[in-house]
Amino acid sequence: MYKIDLNKKVWQWITLIFLSLIWGSSFILMKKGLRSYSHDQVAAFRIFISFLAFLPFGIKHFKKVNKENIISLLIVGFIGSTIPAFLFAKAQTNIDSGLAGVLNSVTPLFTLIIGLILYNSKAKTINIVGIFLGFIGAIGLISNSYNGNSIIGNFNYYGLFIVVATICYGFNVNQVKYKIKGLTGLELTSLAFMFVGPFTGIYLLFTDFSFALSTDDYILNFFYIAILAVVGTVLALAIFNTLIQYTSALFGASVTYLIPIFAIMWGLFDGEKFTIIQFLWIGLILTGVYLVNQRKQT
Repeated sequence: MYKIDLNKKVWQWITLIFLSLIWGSSFILMKKGLRSYSHDQVAAFRIFISFLAFLPFGIKHFKKVNKENIISLLIVGFIGSTIPAFLFAKAQTNIDSGLAGVLNSVTPLFTLIIGLILYNSKAKTINIVGIFLGFIGAIGLISNSYNGNSIIGNFNYYGLFIVVATICYGFNVNQVKYKIKGLTGLELTSLAFMFVGPFTGIYLLFTDFSFALSTDDYILNFFYIAILAVVGTVLALAIFNTLIQYTSALFGASVTYLIPIFAIMWGLFDGEKFTIIQFLWIGLILTGVYLVNQRKQT
């Protein structure tokens, strides 16, 4: 039985790929939830169900909340999870999952920029080169997955919701890396959701579910949202926040470059074709992620 040791690069990469697999499925789950529920209901359910799942851990560790970390916990809860959840759900009412995936991949760029400006982080030239290589690869991969259509022609202003969400992620990743000490990934995430969960629960009490109840598959689509919450939020965020503490903010954020790869893999199971060009774009993405991790930030 092998012990997971995130001080070792091999486990860092295994964890990163595992997270990519989870979050690579989140766009599909959101789309299915939107078949019955409004975008704000999907987002609110995602956060509230996550809050309920985290509740036992949050209660257990609530005594660790203090004046030194409460601001950081609020940032992680609201800016790192709740606001992006609403922005992504809103965006996917008018754009498809492929475009959402490629726009999501600008997260490391904002992580780098915000880290340099606000958190006094350091990055070598090779890390910056890796960021842009990964971004170019992600654009190429998604563009090549549009059945010959350019992603530019499919762009609309709803994509800006995702851009704003990636800015939120940039703040969150840097806050976790540089400002939060003495909390494990599970403790950090569960305590953060203690602050945001009740707000989304109250919000749900005042929303109209008449349309959702009129759809045939509202129970099944709610189940998809629950999977999105428990696996794509609870499990993934606890692992992600732990990974950042052992690696760098940029390496953790580079998970967004691998997400489109798993979107392609899900497509293969659905009968889609895989081309040599797609393989080359994936190689460029992996090269970018490798260069990002060449030196831990200080």
